[in-house]
Amino acid sequence: MNAPAQWVVLFRHGHSEWNLSDRFTGWTDIPLTETGLAEAAAAGRRLAQAGYAFDEVHGSVLQRSRQTAETLLSAMGSPGVPLFTTWRLNERHYGALQGLNKKEIFATWGEAASRRWWRGYVEPPPSLDRNDPRHPRFDPLYDGMNPDDLPASESLRDCQQRMLPYWNDVLVPRLRAGRQLLVVSHGNTLRGLVMYLDGLSAEAMERVEIPSGVPLIYRLTPDLRAAGHAWLDVPASVPT
Repeated sequence: MNAPAQWVVLFRHGHSEWNLSDRFTGWTDIPLTETGLAEAAAAGRRLAQAGYAFDEVHGSVLQRSRQTAETLLSAMGSPGVPLFTTWRLNERHYGALQGLNKKEIFATWGEAASRRWWRGYVEPPPSLDRNDPRHPRFDPLYDGMNPDDLPASESLRDCQQRMLPYWNDVLVPRLRAGRQLLVVSHGNTLRGLVMYLDGLSAEAMERVEIPSGVPLIYRLTPDLRAAGHAWLDVPASVPT
């Protein structure tokens, strides 16, 4: 696969520590596992082999996004590519579900409501209490931000709505200027972007999955509309 003339690459961070215990991570700042680092390195080598090169990388402020971007760029032989981070590319905030596994969540709120929260588009999970230590206003990552801008829970729609200004106001002008971009983010944040780019309904969006460690290449028209997309195959070279 050769790099198309106008494109953007979307990439979900690699396997993280809480994936091991099936916990909802959200804005909790959890690092990658060795498997996640290997996923990022394998993807970087494959992107270079396929002819991709980046002018900039944009990711979330969470370390699993930054670690993924840095490892991927190093594997491409391009460690000096600028990396910009923003809370707007953070994962969806799971509210009171953060830190819990599915068994614990089902026991507290029931399976039907729980699945509706994490797969649906409109309804957010129960919010964190403002004084809950998991609330992002206590996290030094967000020092200097207006606490009222920090979510205590988000639906997929909420996550999409705080992400899209970054796409439209920051990334689109860079793409229009001919910059080649990599966006390293999270499953739900990228689902919201895919929904927007492909014009999907909320019902269709529920069936979309974004696997970790596999680059998603969007071809773009001259006016930066999606002209099609494809997953870049990455050899299964990560440890088990």
